[in-house]
Amino acid sequence: MPKQKSHSSSKKRYKISGTGKVIRFQAFKKHKAAAKSPKRRRNLRGSTTSFKTDENRIKQMIPYK
Repeated sequence: MPKQKSHSSSKKRYKISGTGKVIRFQAFKKHKAAAKSPKRRRNLRGSTTSFKTDENRIKQMIPYK
């Protein structure tokens, strides 16, 4: 049985935590940042976990990570 291919853009965007959750970075952070308030930009920093509904789909895209 051949190995399954990983999705290239998903490899760069997601990581799996030690407990098996999918970690992602916040969207809406870089483009048109001047129009957003400093509080909103500050809260968009860092990473969060993905939604439970998307977790299985993302894990299928990055099977060896």
